[in-house]
Amino acid sequence: MTAQLGGTVTPAGGPALTRIGYGAMQLAGPHVFGPPRDRDRAVAVLRAVVEAGITHIDTADFYGPVVVNEIIREALHPYPEGLSIVTKVGARRGADGGWIISRHPADLKAQVHDNLRHLGLEALDVVNLRLGDLDAPNEDSIAEQFGALAELRQQGLIRHLGLSAASAAQLDEARAIAPVVTVQNLYNLANRQDDALVERTAAEDIAFVPYFPLGGFTPLQSGTLTKVAARLGASPQQVALAWLLARSPNIVLIPGTSSPEHLRENIAAAGLVLPDDAVAELDGIGGQSDG
Repeated sequence: MTAQLGGTVTPAGGPALTRIGYGAMQLAGPHVFGPPRDRDRAVAVLRAVVEAGITHIDTADFYGPVVVNEIIREALHPYPEGLSIVTKVGARRGADGGWIISRHPADLKAQVHDNLRHLGLEALDVVNLRLGDLDAPNEDSIAEQFGALAELRQQGLIRHLGLSAASAAQLDEARAIAPVVTVQNLYNLANRQDDALVERTAAEDIAFVPYFPLGGFTPLQSGTLTKVAARLGASPQQVALAWLLARSPNIVLIPGTSSPEHLRENIAAAGLVLPDDAVAELDGIGGQSDG
């Protein structure tokens, strides 16, 4: 089954992650806040994820908040062997649904315990420290925050650590404290500012997990993607995912959906082989703009 998912990536000392994973964010209500419109459908999607052989589910207790983790527990607990649930800490939600940066070491530890409780786990497989300003990396020191999570790792509450929205300097700082198995940053055909970090993580045996695989495209860029997809008889999203899989062997994807049909389309992207001319055309998208 893993061959149909693009194989697996096993970062140094980390879990085996199918290259097509699943991002659970869309299982919450509108704007990732409140319950889903159809909870039974959300449960069905998660069960279809596991039935497809996917071993990597990405979540966070601030999705909902709490709602998504509780749905994951309802759908899948007791969890099948080999399934890695990867979560994030570093934010909370306001009563109005607003996103609140929350990276005080004591609160990061509290967020870990929240994830453990709501997921029904004794230890979390991977915890990513969410950095940046919610939409872009910054260069703040993370030693105190990452150190707090490293303490929980030493206590056995976390098995592996990662970073999200991180800079290269922050990766250096984190690795001086504890091993890093994943870096989860904004990266796609149109947003290639982390090209060097993709290469570096591949060399250092760290999984690179792009989020927003179809986010931030200008109309011109989107038009090029659509044309290539039509020529290949695939959807634009499938082509964008296939390009990411071909970009580097350490890339692991977490496309999200609340639809079983869309889930099957995402999985099929792993089997899409891009001809050289299509790759060259897609590579050019990063330099296109409408201005």
